Amino acid sequence: MQKLKIGVISDSHRKTKLHQKAIVQLISCGAEYLLHAGDLEIEEHLLMLKASGVPYTCVYGNNDTLLIPLYGKYPIYQEPHYLTIHDIKIKMMHMPYYMSADADIVISGHTHMFEAQMQGETLFLNPGEVCAREKNLTECAMIKIDNGKFSVTHYFREPHKEVWTVRNINIL
Repeated sequence: MQKLKIGVISDSHRKTKLHQKAIVQLISCGAEYLLHAGDLEIEEHLLMLKASGVPYTCVYGNNDTLLIPLYGKYPIYQEPHYLTIHDIKIKMMHMPYYMSADADIVISGHTHMFEAQMQGETLFLNPGEVCAREKNLTECAMIKIDNGKFSVTHYFREPHKEVWTVRNINIL
């Protein structure tokens, strides 16, 4: 298996500038694919993902009812949504209701809390919140896959600052 970097964001809500900055951060760190775990709320956020130039996939969050008519125009799906990137099976959801280890990576959002842990052979990841609503941090994450091994980097910063803090997560 080749090396792969997957950028993950969630809970952008209506914070367009923070949403764009998270996308730029992940792309600048080499993301080859972007995943959004719901609560985009507005079409502009889908357009920003599309404009990033890398493939992306999203799931609907509990605040995304206005985006439902856009199904088919963008790669946004009902949860749980399964996809395969190269040979990695991924399950995406917004609400953490489908947390079984039936994929290589299980991604959720909704709680606004960063979490990354291995359970057996499955990586469970919540990238935290882009919107900085629950805490004074905007967050995103990068999954790095190298020879079938996962590593996770957590990026976060105070919304008014420009520099991201980088924290490499030991997920063993």
